[in-house]
Amino acid sequence: MSFVDWKMLKFSAFHPIKWVFVYSCSIFVQELIPNLFIMKSITSTILLLFVSVYAFANVSSNEKEALIAIYNATNGAEWNTSWDLSKSVDKWYGIEVENDKVVEINLQFNNLQGSLPEELGSLLYLRKINFGFNKLTGNLPKSIASLKELISLELFMNSLEGNIPSELGELKKLESLKLYSNKFTGSIPESLMKLTNLKELLLGSNFLSGNIPKQIHALSKLQKLSLMDNKLDGEIPVEISQLSNLEELLLSTNQLTGDVPLEFVKLTKLNTIMVSDNNLNQEYISISGKTPNGLLQLEMQNSTATMDIEKE
Repeated sequence: MSFVDWKMLKFSAFHPIKWVFVYSCSIFVQELIPNLFIMKSITSTILLLFVSVYAFANVSSNEKEALIAIYNATNGAEWNTSWDLSKSVDKWYGIEVENDKVVEINLQFNNLQGSLPEELGSLLYLRKINFGFNKLTGNLPKSIASLKELISLELFMNSLEGNIPSELGELKKLESLKLYSNKFTGSIPESLMKLTNLKELLLGSNFLSGNIPKQIHALSKLQKLSLMDNKLDGEIPVEISQLSNLEELLLSTNQLTGDVPLEFVKLTKLNTIMVSDNNLNQEYISISGKTPNGLLQLEMQNSTATMDIEKE
């Protein structure tokens, strides 16, 4: 006999009305307790589902498919650090997610092999890409022009080839463009001169030819310009002297002609200049870092000119 049954017998002997009340309460409790357990179980299940959905709802299907396309196109199974595709995207190596958007890919030194796919352009919220020090080949996909939020594009030390896409000129927020040490050919796209937020333009050690665009003066925020070790010809544009924020200018090992413009004395922030190994009228020394008295002696047109480059 249960405790509840015994209490009902005790009350029934002396209090018939109370017996009816207690009996009714016992029935209510017996019905309520299982329902409470059921409600608790349902609540727990809903909460678990909510947490699970939240944990795996990191990015859109388009972005995830674009990342998987990069993984497949660059032999992801052989990367130094590969991706577990069964995990949520924010757990993938080198991927940064903010507000369910992929905003950064950093896969340098990771043994990427192959060509970058067109699907790269579907990652519309990317701000930074770093594929440096890998084994990428082929042309850059033109779809990269869709990455309007891109601030930094680093593809150095690969084997990328073909022309530098003129479409890069549409990336108006770009501050750093590092394409050095690849196999790019053709001329420097004039469209790059529209990237007025650029602070770093590093195109050295490729096979670029033609002239340095005179429109380069438009890159007023530029701090580092490297075009060294290419096949560029023509004269060094005097317009470079308008880049008042320039700190590094690397033009050595090309086929440039003429003289170093005297107007470069205006570049008061310049602390590194390399123009050797060209076809200039005179041989110039390379200057890097602080020099005694901050003076750079250059022989120009059989006379000695002094460029007073103030060092910080």
